[in-house]
Amino acid sequence: MPRMLDVSDEVRAEIGDEEADRLLAGENAPGSYDCTSCRTQGDSEQERTSTVLFIGDETAVLAFAHATCLPSQVVQVTEEQLQGAVKSITGDSVDLDTDKVVPEQAVLGVTSGLVLIAGELHPALVVEPTGPIVRPGATGLGDDFLPLLIEQGFMPLTAIESVPSVLHGWSVLLAVGQLHAVLQPSANGGQPVAWWQAHQPLQVTESWRAAANKHQQVLMFAAPVGSIGRQPREDLLRDALDKAAANGKLVAAAMPLAGT
Repeated sequence: MPRMLDVSDEVRAEIGDEEADRLLAGENAPGSYDCTSCRTQGDSEQERTSTVLFIGDETAVLAFAHATCLPSQVVQVTEEQLQGAVKSITGDSVDLDTDKVVPEQAVLGVTSGLVLIAGELHPALVVEPTGPIVRPGATGLGDDFLPLLIEQGFMPLTAIESVPSVLHGWSVLLAVGQLHAVLQPSANGGQPVAWWQAHQPLQVTESWRAAANKHQQVLMFAAPVGSIGRQPREDLLRDALDKAAANGKLVAAAMPLAGT
């Protein structure tokens, strides 16, 4: 039975006419799926559904979303981010390069909050993976999350006493008061690519947005899995950040604000 699928011209150009036609004919498309944006169930037989192609350096994954959540599009992501997202999206996706997909990869968890530094509140994002992050191509079971970020220019912290230095080329994308992505420089010098992208834009508080507009930058703190946890209050989040810093498990950078 034909599906109610939207396949944009850019997605068709990437996957080819033959694959696109098979999807539209219902041969390779799912009936029910988990929307890659809002994570609730959709049905491509009953409602308009967008095809969203995530492309990394070596891997491409085709996922599905409610047309009301996302238009059909191609999303350029880093290979690490794509591998990290595979666990959450391959249940409802067509994997176009199965021999290169590594299952059971960690997903980046992002929390927003205000952090007090030298008597002033700063908007912050705290990033903690759901599992160890290994270096691409590594076969060990270690956690290379912080070393990889330090190589990108993040600074290790032993205490949160001053605003970290700006990491040039990186930015935080805020649109219509919602958090959409953390962008990093493209490897080939082109447009920035998403280092992290929200499945569904994240709401931030009015005070967080006001602080972001005031400073025109956002502080990003990152820690390995198990260092921070999901803290229900900002004071508890700060306590967890201070503890991670004291234990040598925290890196940080300031990033310009992109958007409004």
